Amino acid sequence: MMHQMASQPRPFSHHAQVAPLSDAEREKIYSWIIELSNAETREHALLELSKKREVVQDLAPMLWHSFGTIAALLQEIVNIYPVINPPNLTAHQSNRVCNALALLQCVASHPETRTSFLQAHIPLFLYPFLHTTSKTRPFEYLRLTSLGVVGALVKTDEPEVINFLLTTEIIPLCLRIMESGSELSKTVATFILQKILLDETGLSYICQTYERFSHVAMILGKMVLALAKDQSARLLKHVVRCYLRLSDNPRAREALRQCLPDQLKDTTFGNCLKDDPSTKRWLNQLMKNLLEPPATDPRGIPLPT
Repeated sequence: MMHQMASQPRPFSHHAQVAPLSDAEREKIYSWIIELSNAETREHALLELSKKREVVQDLAPMLWHSFGTIAALLQEIVNIYPVINPPNLTAHQSNRVCNALALLQCVASHPETRTSFLQAHIPLFLYPFLHTTSKTRPFEYLRLTSLGVVGALVKTDEPEVINFLLTTEIIPLCLRIMESGSELSKTVATFILQKILLDETGLSYICQTYERFSHVAMILGKMVLALAKDQSARLLKHVVRCYLRLSDNPRAREALRQCLPDQLKDTTFGNCLKDDPSTKRWLNQLMKNLLEPPATDPRGIPLPT
């Protein structure tokens, strides 16, 4: 077990209905926030506050507007950079920085702080963690928690989030994790890609060049082949939704007629989908879209000659 294991990141979780804090509890939260600015008391404060992030509704504004707090969280992140390459991250170090990331996820999720979070380009501090490839548990936990922050951003379906992410390298980073991460990391990375695709600007961006489209299609295809051997309804759901959204672009639809894996057309996933009506419906819609006559619309992906 990891040292002082924090609650696992839950990028898809919804805030529970929470009772208002008593004055004493609120004072405790404030004292922990103050303790974040002191290097000697920070580790304990990180642990306690990360446990409270889903029960204190205004924790994000409290963190964002208190003096030195975000700087302290970023310091925790930057302190880990030297041990990620070469990969020497310990379970204790991973867990401590993941507690800091959990608090940043809280800030990313909150409507009052999300825009400021993006304007400060804070997600870029997490990208070195997404670049890591070590399969050890401390690194896997670090990648998963970092993905959780981005997952919390895209979950809001706001164009400003997608516009920001498209100026960064998030798509290739997600594609690499989709190809080689753990099942949970693959699921969150595919969810992020799905949310980018569901945005009109995101779909246009990915379908703008054949290179971008073919990279996405190649990784999705590899995932289908892997899922045929080791099935996961949760992961398959996001893969199918990505394919369905790609089929909304006329030229992507033509390309998918040629490259959609056979396993999605036959009964390979019949058992996996029997209790998942929404994914079954998406898959049927995808097949219907691909059966339509080829588009004559010249816009979209220039197919290779």
